[in-house]
Amino acid sequence: MSDVKRTKHGRPVHHWRRDLVELAALFTAVAVADAVANMIGHGPDGPALLVISAVALLATVGFHTWWARRHNHAPPAADDTGARPHAAGRRTGPMTAMEQAGAIATESSAGATALWRMRTTVRDEPGSLAALCTALAHGKVDILSLQAHPLAEGTVDEFLLRAPADLPAAEITRGVAHAGGSGTWIERADAHDLVDAPTRILGLATRTALDAAELPLALRQLLGRCTIRSLPAKAQGASGPRAGKPADGAPVEGALEGEGTVLRLRAPEGEVITVERPYLPFTPTEFARARALVELDTRLGPRIPRSQDVLTLAEGSSITVSRADTADVDAAKAMHERCSQRTLGMRYHGPVRDADRYLKHLLSPRFGRTLAVRTASGRIVGIGHLLWDGDETEIALLVEDDWQRRGIGGELLGRLVTMAIEAGCESVYAVTQASNTGMVAAMRGLGLPLDYQIEEGTLVITARLEATPVSSRLPYDQPQGRAERH
Repeated sequence: MSDVKRTKHGRPVHHWRRDLVELAALFTAVAVADAVANMIGHGPDGPALLVISAVALLATVGFHTWWARRHNHAPPAADDTGARPHAAGRRTGPMTAMEQAGAIATESSAGATALWRMRTTVRDEPGSLAALCTALAHGKVDILSLQAHPLAEGTVDEFLLRAPADLPAAEITRGVAHAGGSGTWIERADAHDLVDAPTRILGLATRTALDAAELPLALRQLLGRCTIRSLPAKAQGASGPRAGKPADGAPVEGALEGEGTVLRLRAPEGEVITVERPYLPFTPTEFARARALVELDTRLGPRIPRSQDVLTLAEGSSITVSRADTADVDAAKAMHERCSQRTLGMRYHGPVRDADRYLKHLLSPRFGRTLAVRTASGRIVGIGHLLWDGDETEIALLVEDDWQRRGIGGELLGRLVTMAIEAGCESVYAVTQASNTGMVAAMRGLGLPLDYQIEEGTLVITARLEATPVSSRLPYDQPQGRAERH
């Protein structure tokens, strides 16, 4: 739109004041030129000076015309819709390190990409997120998903990124820092992270609703790499375990401690679930999600899947394998009373005292999963535990003396390892005595890589789990053994 005239109600509008000023300026210029010409023309060298001035003026006009054509800064015409050269799409000025690395990676990787999970803090002001996205775009980084976690000061943005395979993580974080991001954390992602956050959280809630033992695993998948511990309830005052603040410092509604790296949540029966993630503080959004999962678990109460497998041993006896919980404490205690001191010593590495107390802990789904082997009459003759021990997972077995050497231990061990693989555990370990050849043989029968550590007669066997689940079968399965699921 011209500066001289514009349309109003479809008709041109003339600026008569500007026209009057321009006309006065023109007459003034003519008068000044006439005075100068008269003064120079009547001088001794007047004609020569006029000719020289005309030549200089023509040279100036010619130079200006050549320069304007060579360096045209005028905007494109309204009807110019053609494509621009590739260089025209780049911004002026030197490229940043991430832009250079992104350009090199794009040319060399020929389409190969890698997934990254990144979290950074930006200022809570308009344009901060746009600057961050622009910096990622310059590095040829594609944003697949974005979650915002508001804080009191600033906002934590969590990205799922697809970047050129040859683009280092350090270059991504350096470009983010130049765009205003701070406290940036980045790690490799996989295809499972492509599931959107609401779908993933609903799936974790479903698993928790079906099985109380899934709560620690659901929290670990929700919060990433972290250490989860369950602490039993401590002695409370007369007001009861749910009133006020217990001795361990965890209020009923939970708490964030340690500059946001420690999360404490109150679980049923007053126990406390502690989640630690030193490398990345928890956000209020993550705290609310974790607390919602624990509250769901609390409202549903104790529960385990009630399905069972019927197995036929080599001599023809039938047994069942199913999940067990604190409702089976009396039956488990009766089995302990039938076991010899040698068998109990192999399992507990010393005298057995306060069976009621530790059996309630071992059978609680808050601390892991338990499988029980029952006879046709319902008597428990074997128990296997898969216990969550912070970042690690422990396996423990106990089989009644009269039922040993029949493959029950191997069956329990195979099923527990399968559960550990399905739960995403990287390894499991068993603590036993070096003289416990039955446990050593059962661990070797898994067919997994094993590590052995022995100290003062105590043997720790660690099995590194592979991607393929271990089949839960008796060593002499088929045709002698047969399993039926109910």
